[in-house]
Amino acid sequence: MADSSFDIVSKVERQEVDNALNQAAKEISQRYDFKGVGASISWSGDKILMEANSEDRVTAVLDVFQSKLIKRGISLKALEAGEPQLSGKEYKIFASIQEGISQENAKKVAKIIRDEGPKGVKAQVQGDELRVSSKSRDDLQTVIALLKGKDFDFALQFVNYR
Repeated sequence: MADSSFDIVSKVERQEVDNALNQAAKEISQRYDFKGVGASISWSGDKILMEANSEDRVTAVLDVFQSKLIKRGISLKALEAGEPQLSGKEYKIFASIQEGISQENAKKVAKIIRDEGPKGVKAQVQGDELRVSSKSRDDLQTVIALLKGKDFDFALQFVNYR
């Protein structure tokens, strides 16, 4: 019998992020507490730029954006937000969306699968994802449950289960 497998990836649907950003921008433009403070959120190349006239307001803009990401089912672990920086009279926060599993994180996940997972389960790094394979589908289900129980500092999705 052929091996069953699945891939562990860390991907974010860009369209969903764009939708969350547009919703946050709309809420910021309509909310009373953001009137007259120059609060805005927009794409700046690959990064997301949040601006306001005070540190508290720009942090509130980030908070609104994070709530919209959560409603759209995007893990906040994929959002890498910087600290508020003063630029002229404006405070700015640059944020980026992290995709892909780094080599060292993939090695950490593979080690957890090797050490704590069922015997006969193999994990190999393939670029920015991890392929997990086994003869038994039940073992693969066990590995998924094991990894969902762990707390990583990056978002994980399980795809291509076959």
